[in-house]
Amino acid sequence: QVQLVEIGGGLVQAGGSLRLSCAASGRTFSTYTLGWFRQTPGKEREFVAAIIKNGGTTSYADSVKGRFTISRDNAKNTVYLQMNSLKPEDTAVYYCAANRGIVAATAAYYDYWGQGTQVTVSS
Repeated sequence: QVQLVEIGGGLVQAGGSLRLSCAASGRTFSTYTLGWFRQTPGKEREFVAAIIKNGGTTSYADSVKGRFTISRDNAKNTVYLQMNSLKPEDTAVYYCAANRGIVAATAAYYDYWGQGTQVTVSS
């Protein structure tokens, strides 16, 4: 089992940058695929990015390609989401998630979730 805690959300102007971090407990962090999702009120949780166990494969939603970068540091049990060129439509609660399988864009594949962190992008 793994516990996830996201930090780094906040308020930023359009065009700005933020870096989210997700720290995980446990000694098996490197065996998990990690993902970032986001959610706005009244909408389903939306895939943002994912990274495989060794960091060799990543996947991004089309809406964030070229602007967001997912990375991980297995020595620090942490996964990051660097968000650049932020847009008001990126405003959401961002969640970190983990699974022991494939890089997946569907929330149902993920077994563990953090509590979320709010990102607000002002126009």
